[in-house]
Amino acid sequence: MTHPKVSKQTAIEVNNLVKQVEDASGYLSILNGIDFTVQAGETLAIVGASGSGKSTLLGILAGLDIPSSGSVHLAGVDLFALNEDQRAQFRKENLGFVFQSFQLLMHLTALENVMLPLELRGDKDAKQKSEKMLERVGLSSRLKHYPKFLSGGEQQRVALARAFVTEPPLLFADEPTGSLDAVTGEAVIQLMFALNRERNSTLVLVTHDLSIAARCGRTLTIAAGHLVSDELSSSVVST
Repeated sequence: MTHPKVSKQTAIEVNNLVKQVEDASGYLSILNGIDFTVQAGETLAIVGASGSGKSTLLGILAGLDIPSSGSVHLAGVDLFALNEDQRAQFRKENLGFVFQSFQLLMHLTALENVMLPLELRGDKDAKQKSEKMLERVGLSSRLKHYPKFLSGGEQQRVALARAFVTEPPLLFADEPTGSLDAVTGEAVIQLMFALNRERNSTLVLVTHDLSIAARCGRTLTIAAGHLVSDELSSSVVST
């Protein structure tokens, strides 16, 4: 089943999103009636205290978790009207991911990690595109190195290369600097925003760091599962 690429207008539309899980006392509400829309090309930060529901929200946006009720439309496609295999196919065609823990395959080299999503799509130029992407993130001399021989910052740059190599319309990042020191994290964030501008993708970033959130055009604040604010950054407001 072929799905459309994310449109050049509305990239994400979330309506009355609810997530509940069963616990000893009944049901625990993690997300409560979340509504928002993201336009293609926007950079959106999702912030909130630990346990506020922001990572759960990101997982649902990516179709990695299932809501209790409500809807998520990506490119006009109702994500949860698709079955699990169809959602996986949709992710492969439309989404890139960057995780705090890098999520590299340890038995693959840097080059092989970046090539993987292209190979899964049957791209005949996977090696050439991946080499070029690793050069772009400053790792052309580390192509044949396995993750265990790379620093944390280098591993995250490999993860960035893997996320961007397919030129996805949507990029989701979950605390991408959470396991890096301040200097390395700053370098990674600068690179991620530079790559995102070059490719004009829509970026949704979960972070606890308000200084990183401020670099996005817009910030959603989640508290106890509720969307409590939706604000443009000061740089956007001033223009």
